[in-house]
Amino acid sequence: MSKIEGIDTSVPPSGTGCAKCLSGDGPGWWFNLRRCAQCGQIGCCDASPSQHASKHAAETGHPIIQSFEPDEDWFWSYTENANVEGPELAPPTSRPADQPKPGPEGKV
Repeated sequence: MSKIEGIDTSVPPSGTGCAKCLSGDGPGWWFNLRRCAQCGQIGCCDASPSQHASKHAAETGHPIIQSFEPDEDWFWSYTENANVEGPELAPPTSRPADQPKPGPEGKV
């Protein structure tokens, strides 16, 4: 497969939850998780209070995210403002299925 700009299939996710929420940036909880397809940063979705995934894309210029929810594998391009096709990323490909949603446990 040819290299897709903004996607690095070798980079694992930064963890199992939104890295910024877990570090104390904002209220500290999320509805859904998104994974930066370039650097692996896990961020919270735009429906979450802090919208860290979008902020990460704006701050870094990393254009593509993938859902980090179980049984979801869609990609979104911030530059195209549309769903895009993408390759399988390094595992794990979602938060643990037993991790509560919203999360993390005890924060909401």
